Amino acid sequence: MKITDIRATTVALPLEAPLLHSNGAHWGRFVRTIVEVETDNGLIGLGELGGGGQSAEQQVTALRAYLEGHDPFELEALRFKIANPTAGLYNNRVQLLAAVEFACIDLIGQHLNVPAHDLLGGRIRDSVPFASYLFFRYPGPDAPEVRTPEQLVSHARGLKAEHGFSVHKLKGGVFPPAYELECYRALAAAFPGDRLRYDPNSVLSLDEATRFGNAIADLDNDYFEDPVFGLEGLHLLRERVGLPLATNTVVVNFEQLAANVMRRGVDVVLLDTTFWGGIRACLKAAAVCETFQLGVAVHSSGELGIQLATMLHLGAVLPNLTYAADAHYHHLADDVIEGGKLTYVDGRIRVPTGPGLGVRLDREKLAKYAALYQELGGYPYDRDPGRPGWYPTVPNQNWADPELPLRPIS
Repeated sequence: MKITDIRATTVALPLEAPLLHSNGAHWGRFVRTIVEVETDNGLIGLGELGGGGQSAEQQVTALRAYLEGHDPFELEALRFKIANPTAGLYNNRVQLLAAVEFACIDLIGQHLNVPAHDLLGGRIRDSVPFASYLFFRYPGPDAPEVRTPEQLVSHARGLKAEHGFSVHKLKGGVFPPAYELECYRALAAAFPGDRLRYDPNSVLSLDEATRFGNAIADLDNDYFEDPVFGLEGLHLLRERVGLPLATNTVVVNFEQLAANVMRRGVDVVLLDTTFWGGIRACLKAAAVCETFQLGVAVHSSGELGIQLATMLHLGAVLPNLTYAADAHYHHLADDVIEGGKLTYVDGRIRVPTGPGLGVRLDREKLAKYAALYQELGGYPYDRDPGRPGWYPTVPNQNWADPELPLRPIS
């Protein structure tokens, strides 16, 4: 089996409403690049990556010369072909490697007629638990704003009723910390017995993070995620608060993981199948974490069903996955895979059991959302369309005003 071609299609998938985060917003849609790797036996493997609201089509198709004639089974050679660590200093291809690796694992599974998790060691769980992943948000076409504690609790209550979540993650860093503390504590009061996690995307100062962490220490927290930026900042904060700290921003490769092992800054590493360069890299990182008693969770980077499948296969085989995974998935209005969106049952999604990744493209949906991308184009992930001219600093001091209703954006 040899690779004969690689194709890329950029799609825009509508969200129920635009989602706010500390660095800007998801502008009412996710822009994702769908990757198809074809082989000489007629199989097509699927991959996917994001790009901060931008297309990655040109970068993906530029890999054709690297991939033609490559055997999809040769995954380690693939890693050095695409993302050589020294050559990669001039052109960071880690996320491109991840998308191609997804497709190759999909191809291998189809060729052998086995699911991806059988190639990764065999599943030890049939479904993966997920957190509710709550955002402050602008109003959408059929969705209200989320700005006040009452609106946040109402939104979380609706998601819990629909999907069965028992873990709730609040994406913060939008409003002043004292206000978001009020919102977070309102969640805790509304859902006694459920677990909580808070992620302000690294924009708090060390002192603000200390105050916030100590103010929530009495709650049922999974962890305090990326309150400050940098491993040294997290190390100092860890000495000041009695909470597990987590990151998906400053431990995203093996050098950083080694630094965290030698000088502990975080207790939980959120593994992202894209950020780390593929499922296999996440498995290796999880083994290191297991050895040094670091917790692991599965991170979400705005995935559609293809990358979600990689997260599910990863979650299926990790013995040390003791935390619910993150997913933006329930904020999506649709998907590009056959059968529509994968469903939650009791806060969990079943691991696909079909060959390879176990998901296939719905060609009509792919064309529909490719046309939507052509109509709307990309957007700057690190800008908030509701605050023209604003940009965040780290640490941030210029917060959105929680007293002002959030207006719909186009």
